[in-house]
Amino acid sequence: MGILSGIRVLDCSIAMAGPFAAQRMGDMGADVIKVEPTTGEWQRHAPAGGAWGNEINVSFLSLNRNKRSLAVDLKSPEGKALLLDLVKSADVFLQNYRPGVAARLGVDYETLSAINPKLVYVSMSGYGEDGPYKNYPGQDLLLQSMSGAMMSAGSKDTPPSPAGQYLVDAITAYTAFEGALAALFHRERTGEGQKVEVNMLDAITTIQMQELSVFTVGKKPQTRSVEPHAHSYIRAPYGVFKTKDSYITIAMANLKKLGELIDEPFFADLEDQTDSWTYRDEIYAMTRIKLEERTTQEWLDLFRPVDIWCGPVYGYEDVVNDPQIKHNGTFVEYDHPTEGRVKTPGFPIKFSKTPSTVDRGAPRVGEHTREILAAAGKSEAEIEALLASGAVKQAPEKVNV
Repeated sequence: MGILSGIRVLDCSIAMAGPFAAQRMGDMGADVIKVEPTTGEWQRHAPAGGAWGNEINVSFLSLNRNKRSLAVDLKSPEGKALLLDLVKSADVFLQNYRPGVAARLGVDYETLSAINPKLVYVSMSGYGEDGPYKNYPGQDLLLQSMSGAMMSAGSKDTPPSPAGQYLVDAITAYTAFEGALAALFHRERTGEGQKVEVNMLDAITTIQMQELSVFTVGKKPQTRSVEPHAHSYIRAPYGVFKTKDSYITIAMANLKKLGELIDEPFFADLEDQTDSWTYRDEIYAMTRIKLEERTTQEWLDLFRPVDIWCGPVYGYEDVVNDPQIKHNGTFVEYDHPTEGRVKTPGFPIKFSKTPSTVDRGAPRVGEHTREILAAAGKSEAEIEALLASGAVKQAPEKVNV
């Protein structure tokens, strides 16, 4: 039994942020019903990296485990009525439609909370439900570029670089997940549901609490200089450096100690907290030149015993095979009925009494439609009528592999 066992979530979201937030609840034991069109959710048809599967592509597979699929046409009267009926017994309703779409579909907070006052209604958007940007596309890279973060790293002579993952989507997902849990806790104490609004712009902006406070309170300009520092508000050396065979990261090293190890006498009389700013580019450049003389492993072996903060630069193959990752059990493996043996990132939160498990892989389109409708009290005749009308869809029993 998971920590959220007994909680039912209606997941009407698409793409990454919403499905990821709902998956986290499913990983903790909630009964997550993925409400998707009869043709399948958008992400089923847009595989990240072009990684198709036998029947379910990898991007959808990675964001929709521990869910059941209800394929329903919400634009049909029968489909909409069915969803509203399910709302009566739901604990959480999650959507990331563009602002205004939920109201047009008749699944806005005002409508659903009138049906179920205890409902926790999570509404996710790109920039907010109103304001001058409300209709702009909420895509990860666009939000990264507007967050200000790209201008905190790199050289002033090179274009800003985004993070190499769907950073804003992931942060927004966790923000929505956190908001849903807090609202459920409030309901546990008071009995009342509420609306939880989360937007990508605020999520990526507010996690920069320290950096933006340095700018707004400390009045320190955000400045990129000649050398490609990894952070504009952290003293040198702080960055990624080329070695004889690959790359290494160095973070806030004791300058005297570092100078001795890389044979750079200029560092001997420098004071860490002042001179590392006065000679910031010089320190970075000297470190950069010296680190090319040895391999990454040779530097790691020199630095780690004397507490110089450093690390290798991994690719995904390195991550999967890392001994600490293996020790932590960071990845989980399970058998999927159409995709075979699946290895994917697991659960970052470990509970001593209620551990998370993969109870089911990502569903096929409408795989659980009959099951969900029957549990909602629909007769076999009513289910057949809904299927015949096209208001809902049931996946075929035969699995294609």
